[in-house]
Amino acid sequence: MKVVHKISEVREIVNKWKREGLSVGLVPTMGYLHEGHQSLIKKAVEQNDRVVVSVFVNPMQFGENEDLASYPRDLEKDTKLCEETGADLIFNPTPEEMYPEGFCSYVDMNGLTKELCGKSRPIHFRGVMTVVSKLFNIVTPNKAYFGMKDAQQLLIIKRMVKDLSFGIEIVGCPIVREEDGLAKSSRNTYLNEEERKAALILYKTINLGKKLLEEGERDSAILLSKMKENINKEPLAKIDYVEAVDIEKVEKVDKIEGTVLVAMAVYIGKTRLIDNFVFEC
Repeated sequence: MKVVHKISEVREIVNKWKREGLSVGLVPTMGYLHEGHQSLIKKAVEQNDRVVVSVFVNPMQFGENEDLASYPRDLEKDTKLCEETGADLIFNPTPEEMYPEGFCSYVDMNGLTKELCGKSRPIHFRGVMTVVSKLFNIVTPNKAYFGMKDAQQLLIIKRMVKDLSFGIEIVGCPIVREEDGLAKSSRNTYLNEEERKAALILYKTINLGKKLLEEGERDSAILLSKMKENINKEPLAKIDYVEAVDIEKVEKVDKIEGTVLVAMAVYIGKTRLIDNFVFEC
């Protein structure tokens, strides 16, 4: 397995694979890889002849006063995980390689980015779509892999690929959780022991929401009120949002019908964590 840092190096390697008739899978990440990322890489290895993992902490998707500087990084650990899981290439560019001097072109979207994380992080998805578009153009994969933990991101990428005719299959993979239910996240490393215990309120609230829906609750206001009430029982938790949205348009729904994404973002201390589930009526 190779680690490369230049766009030209990636293109040279991938073009050679393509000339040999090999299929290519891409797993875009910001590094500090864990079992959630590993599940994406495993799926990519199963479905493609060659797999590229990008490791790039994308400054464009971080807002002011967010955790760009402190975001965890460990390329040595990431390389070991990728190698053990069967990836063929890590693309680890610098910000200057991805966004050279004078860079002024962006990919943006109306609609799907307005609610949930897009509401509290207004520049976030422009940064995500821009960097993912660049990665798609650099790697030209047959398939690309994203986790359902970032459900809104997955829906936005799928829409972008459709709207802009990328010709890439987007594969969504299930949330991977710790033994106690907390969704795997690189940001979990920010939590101290007390906060780590408090963070379980997200998973407990996910289970509460599922239970209410399975018992027949269809009024989203009642559902969300009970979920918020449960989160507020945890003193270290501060709600950013808890919402139910249509799975296609990412618009708030008053009634739970069809396929609905129930998603939340909650601060535990200073750490913002997200979780979600999909419910089909």
